[in-house]
Amino acid sequence: MKNPTAANLMALALVCNACGSSVFVFGETQSKSPKDAAAKAPEDLIPLNRSKTVLLDRKGKRVLLKAKVVLREGLLEMLCCPTQTKEHESILAVDAKAYVVHAGLLALGAKPGKPAQFLPEFKPPTGQKIDIFLQWTDEKGKPHRAKAQEWIRHAVRRYYGEKLETMPPDVKIPKDSELYYDDKHKELAWFGHMTAKQRDELTALSQDAAYRKAIKSFFDRSQPRLMQADFVFAGSGFYVDDDGQKYYQAEGGDLICVANFPSAMIDVSIESSASGEQNLAFEPVTERIPPVDTDVTIELVPVFEKPKATGK
Repeated sequence: MKNPTAANLMALALVCNACGSSVFVFGETQSKSPKDAAAKAPEDLIPLNRSKTVLLDRKGKRVLLKAKVVLREGLLEMLCCPTQTKEHESILAVDAKAYVVHAGLLALGAKPGKPAQFLPEFKPPTGQKIDIFLQWTDEKGKPHRAKAQEWIRHAVRRYYGEKLETMPPDVKIPKDSELYYDDKHKELAWFGHMTAKQRDELTALSQDAAYRKAIKSFFDRSQPRLMQADFVFAGSGFYVDDDGQKYYQAEGGDLICVANFPSAMIDVSIESSASGEQNLAFEPVTERIPPVDTDVTIELVPVFEKPKATGK
């Protein structure tokens, strides 16, 4: 199914729910004996595509994606994209169609919301909260599991600016410093993470209050901070081309986003941008991410509210 409609997605999800212990692949269903099912799917995982990179775990109430690490440094737009789309700005890539993942989430009862809205004013994406976990095995054969947020932090490899009408005359900026004064725009700038030692050395250069305040701001803003935002099932959308064909927008790469897109299938629940604007951009926590080409299983777990207890 090349260009699924919203009705198609729901129908596929219903088939997923009804397929029992059979192996279901979009476009074909093959009945398997209980013995074969146990041998090939010991965890009762149901493949949802021919490459078996999207698996439905109904008992565990999760969708699993078989992905690979494709990026460890740079500004991020995605946590995961479909292959051959946005690997230059995504930590992971999966050989699968986005609509297959969408249908798997529907099969678990997850409710899509709406992607981010930008006009006339910004509204963050909405939808079912999705907990995301990452599983991989290191070079020594040791298994690991982490929340997706542990691989993503607020970007620090970027410029920070503070307005400063005049540079204090007693400040002599060291030649190897990342500090820079733009006389034309009346702005003091800094690049990257500032250490406590750098802060103290630069602060000691002058007693000027505005200058010292700017240095403190650079230090505070450039400290590494893990992403805390939740992921939500925004649901992407469809567009119609000149021939009347409908296309699922997330197929362009916007599978699991960390920068807001109106085509995002899963997005962060806050305002986020990959443009490098203040405190809005994210980057990988490189030291926590295994080497490129490492196999990683992504767990998508819809979070359902527990029913409230009713009094007798």
